[in-house]
Amino acid sequence: MQREKILIVGVKTIDHTDHHFQSTLEELKSLSHTAGGEVVKVVTQNRRHIHPATYVGEGKLNEMKRWIEALDVDLVICNHELSPGQLRNLNEHFGVRVIDRSQLILDIFARRAITKEGKLQVELAQLEYLLPRLHGMGSVLSRLGGGIGTRGPGETKLETDQRHIRRRIDEIKRRLQDVVKQREQYRKRRRKRFVYQIALIGYTNAGKSTIFNRLAEESTLEEDLLFATLDPLTRKIHLPSGFECLLTDTVGFLQDLPTSLIAAFKSTLEEVTEADFLLHVVDASHPDHEQHIKTVHAILEELGAHTIPMLTVYNKKDRIEGPFIPLEHPSIVISAYEQEDLNALLIKIEEQLKALWQHYHVMLRPDQGRALHQLSTHSIVINKYFDELKNMYVVEGYMPKTFALETIIKGDFQHD
Repeated sequence: MQREKILIVGVKTIDHTDHHFQSTLEELKSLSHTAGGEVVKVVTQNRRHIHPATYVGEGKLNEMKRWIEALDVDLVICNHELSPGQLRNLNEHFGVRVIDRSQLILDIFARRAITKEGKLQVELAQLEYLLPRLHGMGSVLSRLGGGIGTRGPGETKLETDQRHIRRRIDEIKRRLQDVVKQREQYRKRRRKRFVYQIALIGYTNAGKSTIFNRLAEESTLEEDLLFATLDPLTRKIHLPSGFECLLTDTVGFLQDLPTSLIAAFKSTLEEVTEADFLLHVVDASHPDHEQHIKTVHAILEELGAHTIPMLTVYNKKDRIEGPFIPLEHPSIVISAYEQEDLNALLIKIEEQLKALWQHYHVMLRPDQGRALHQLSTHSIVINKYFDELKNMYVVEGYMPKTFALETIIKGDFQHD
């Protein structure tokens, strides 16, 4: 299938440094590639402020029109979120489809969502994006399903039925509330059974899914594309001591992600807020990885997850050129494809957990085999032996402060 020819346009305002502006353009190019397009031209303009009616100035509009005709461009993508008026004016001026950064991200989300919940969240975000822009999109909506940015929420003639959209938004919100309730019940069961949860987070395409697959022996989607993972996956893993925990893979973060998207995907991102420990995966070979780290920290703060203990995992060390100095602590530098590095990662996780958890030293009778097994799988055991003189098992280790040692020893501990 022939790729759509894309012209990207970005406005650098006084709010952005040259470096940040260039990184957002590179990101937009990667997003365009992920969506299945081919970027044939990038047009930029320096302005104090974005033009309120046409995004760029009149001279730049005419220059873009010439490029669109000369290169037979199918689609124009703007590097900022457009207002309904800007969208309408640009569509009319160019005579080809115009979308913005948010719509491109939504388009990728629409293709990547797998679960029922993920699809609902995408549809909600698309509908909330479309509602105020219906008049601005005009004929674009009559071609829903015809290219990048048009993988819309259905076959309905949206431009003629705002009431339908509002009804559908209300219906999706109700259904998502049910999903949130189901998740809360799951989390309550998890807390009752003392299940420890570790979440993989990080900038999109940092290698989270590769690490998840190697540690959990899974085969989720591993692609060199942005947003390869959209729905969270959770699997059981064991640390070197035998400690059992859940590992969750999550959707990648992105700089300048519109707040409307964060809101729409809140129930997916709740997997992050509910985690006990975070593995922040960073593509150490990326020239802009420091900005990626800042973006992830900012989104964590927005989610209220910035206080969760975290280990920074600098990935792709095989691609690093020159000396590398980690700026985040605690941290580890690995290649997800090296088994030795993955083993080192698991050991490092245990070291961090021991520093956070409470130390215990208990003696168990021979008939307390169940408690002994539970300590082995639900705590980090550093020493275990049988004292023949006392006819008791001696166990020493570390466990989360939220776990009740007495409950385990009494045998009241519940676990599937």
